[in-house]
Amino acid sequence: MSFDGLFTRAMTRELSAALQGGRVNKIHQPYKNEVILIIRAKGKNHKLLLSAHPSYARVQLTEESYENPKEPPLFCKMMRKHLEGAILESIDQAGLDRLIIFHFRGKNEIGDTAYKQLYVEIMGRHSNVILADQQKGTIIDSIKHISAAVNSYRTILPGYDYVYPPAQDKTDPLEADKEDVLRQLDFNSGRLDRQLVAAFSGFSPLIAKEIICKSGLANRETVPDAFVEEMKPIRAHHYTPTLIENEHKSAFYFKDLQHVAGERKTFHSLSELLDRFYVGKADRDRVKQQANDIERLLKNEKEKNETKLIKLARTLEEAEHADRFQLYGELLTAHLYAAKKGMKEIEVVNYYDEAGGTVTIPLDPQKTPSENAQKLFSKYQKAKNALLAVSEQINSTKEEIAYIDHLLQQIESASPKDIEEIREELIDEGYMKAKASGKKKPANHKPALETYEASDGTLIFVGKNNKQNDYLTNKFARRDEIWLHTKDIPGSHVVIRSEAPTEETILEAANLAAYFSKAKSSSSVPVDFTKVRHVKKPGGAKPGFVIYDNQQTVYVTPDEDLVLKMKKQ
Repeated sequence: MSFDGLFTRAMTRELSAALQGGRVNKIHQPYKNEVILIIRAKGKNHKLLLSAHPSYARVQLTEESYENPKEPPLFCKMMRKHLEGAILESIDQAGLDRLIIFHFRGKNEIGDTAYKQLYVEIMGRHSNVILADQQKGTIIDSIKHISAAVNSYRTILPGYDYVYPPAQDKTDPLEADKEDVLRQLDFNSGRLDRQLVAAFSGFSPLIAKEIICKSGLANRETVPDAFVEEMKPIRAHHYTPTLIENEHKSAFYFKDLQHVAGERKTFHSLSELLDRFYVGKADRDRVKQQANDIERLLKNEKEKNETKLIKLARTLEEAEHADRFQLYGELLTAHLYAAKKGMKEIEVVNYYDEAGGTVTIPLDPQKTPSENAQKLFSKYQKAKNALLAVSEQINSTKEEIAYIDHLLQQIESASPKDIEEIREELIDEGYMKAKASGKKKPANHKPALETYEASDGTLIFVGKNNKQNDYLTNKFARRDEIWLHTKDIPGSHVVIRSEAPTEETILEAANLAAYFSKAKSSSSVPVDFTKVRHVKKPGGAKPGFVIYDNQQTVYVTPDEDLVLKMKKQ
C-alpha cells in the first residue's frame, strides 16, 4: 500500500510541524470509522482526519467538509470528554510501523492534569483509533472493539492494557548501509522486491520496486547502491508528494516513482495529496453501501422494462399487419360459396392484385366460412386498435427506461446525503415503500444544492438528484439566469447565478454539467445552455424531466481538477 511505514514517518513530521502545541477545540465523528479533530495551532484551525476505514485508512489534515450525524456516536462522546480543550504536546511514530501516537495534556473531572494518548493504527482492515490513559496504560475506548475471542494477543476493549502490535524485528532501512542490504538479500532466489519488503521495516512493494527499477540490472553491486541512494533524501526529509494516474489505476507516494507509468501531479503537502487522491473515494464506498438496495431495485426495473419493450415490439409488428386481416376477411366473404367447414385453408383470387394473383387464407376447420370471415374482421379491428395503444406503451416504456438510467447515473455521482433524497423520490413515485418512522421532513424542506465558484467569482449551482434538479430549475433559479445540461445525456441541472456570464464562466459551468453526467469519462461532451425562462417542465412529467429551447451548445472535456478547484474556491 502507499501509506506504508516510510509514508507514515513523513506524515508524522508534517503533522508535528502544523499541530504541535495546538488545542483541541472540537471533535466530530461523521462516519462509523472516521474522526475529525479541530485543532487550533499557530493561529489557524486545522481539521485532523483520523480514519480507520478498512480500505481508506489514513491520518491527514483535510480541507474537505463532512456532514455530522445529529447524535454523536459513543466513541465521539468519549473523545470529547477526555480531549476537548486538551493540548497536543507531541506526535510520534512507533519505529517505522504504521502507528502514530498523539500525546495530549488536559484536565480531568477534578481539575488535575491528565495525560492521554491517541493511537492511530493504519493497518488495512485491522486499522483502529484507540484512546488510552497514559499514566495507567489502559484503553479508555476505541473506534473498533476487538475481543479476546477475535484476537487472543491483543484485546482492544475499555479497561484493558494497551498492547502494541506484534514486533516484526526487521532492519531499519534508514540506518542500513550496503553491507546490511547484501546480508538481507539472496540474489539466487529472485523476487528481490519481495525480499526487501520482508527484510526492512516500513517498506511497501512501491518503494521496493522503485529501488529494483533504479538498480537497472539488479545485481550485488547495483541494488545496494540504489538502496542507499534512495534512502538519502528520505532520511533528510526531502519529499515531493506525487500523484500518478493512468487508465488502470492511481498511485500516490511522498516521492515520484519512476517504475509507475502515468500522468504526474505534485502537491505542496502530503495532506493535500491525500485529499486529492481520496476525494470522493470513501464517499463512493458509503454510497455503495447505502444505495445497494436502490441500485438493485432500479436495475431490476430496467431489466423488466427492457423485456416489456421487446414484447411490445413484437405486438407492434403483428399490429402493423392489420391490413392483411382485412384483406383476408373481404376476399373470404367474396368466396364464401367456395369455402366449406373443415377446411384448413383456401386459395382465392386476389381482386386487389392488378396482376390477378391468388392468396392463401388460413382457416379454422372448427368454424363455418362465415364465422372464419367474422374472426378475420375481428382480428383486423383489434390489431388496428392495438397499433395506437402499443405505440403509446412503447413510448412510455422508453421514457421509464430513460428515467431509470437517469437515476442510476445520479447514484454514481451522489454523496451520502443525496441518496436519501433519491430514496424519498422513489417512495413518492411508488417504486419503494416508506419505512415506518416517526420523523417527517417539514413540508417547506429545501434540497441542498452543491455550490461552485467560477474563476471570476460567479456562483454556479448544481443539482445532484431529481429533487435538487426540480428545486434548482423551477424554484431557485431566476428567469434570466443561465441554465445548462448535457445534450441528450442523463446528467445534472446546472445554473449560473448571472444573467450575462463571461464565456469562460459558461465553459466552467459546462464542465460541471459534463462532469456530473453519464459522459463523465468522455471527451468533447456536448452541453446545451439557455436562459431559465426557456426551460419548462411538462405536466405529469417524471421528476427532473424538462424541455427547453433557444439553446446554444458548447463542447467540453470533463476536468476533475477544475471541478475540485471550483469547489474549493
